[in-house]
Amino acid sequence: MQKNRIEVAGYLAAKPDVRYLPSGTPVANARLGESYSFKDGSGQQQKHTNWHSLSFYGELSTVAASFDKGDNLFIEGSVEQRQFAPKSDGVKRTVHEIVVRSCHVIATPRTANGKTAVADLPTPELQSNEEIQPQAPERDDDPWPVQ
Repeated sequence: MQKNRIEVAGYLAAKPDVRYLPSGTPVANARLGESYSFKDGSGQQQKHTNWHSLSFYGELSTVAASFDKGDNLFIEGSVEQRQFAPKSDGVKRTVHEIVVRSCHVIATPRTANGKTAVADLPTPELQSNEEIQPQAPERDDDPWPVQ
C-alpha cells in the first residue's frame, strides 16, 4: 500500500497569493516555514528552518485568502511534483509542493489591526515540581496500547 500524506505545522512567510486557473478554478499559493533547534557537534545551539510551498485549490483558496503573514497553521495534504516553463525564459523547472486538503489556524500574530498576539494566548502555569504528563486516549480497539 502506498500513501502520500503529509502534516506540517508552521508559520506563513507572507499572505497567500490567489490566482485563477484557465478553467476558472481559484488557487492560492503560500510558503510555510517550520523550525527546529538542535545542538551541533561542538555543543552550540543551532536553528534550522524548512520551507514548504503550499497550494490551496477551490474553496480552500478562499479560506487561505483570509490568512496573513505570520499565521501559525497546521496543514494536511499530499506532496505533488509538477513541471512548468516560465514565459520569461522557457526553461523547464520542477517544483515540489504540498496540495492542502485541510488546514487549521493555531494562532495569529498581533498586527496593526489588533489581532490576538501569539504571546497573549493563555499558557498553563505549573508549579516548579509539577510535570506535564501526556494523556493517551483510551481505546479498546488500539492494537498498540500505551502502557
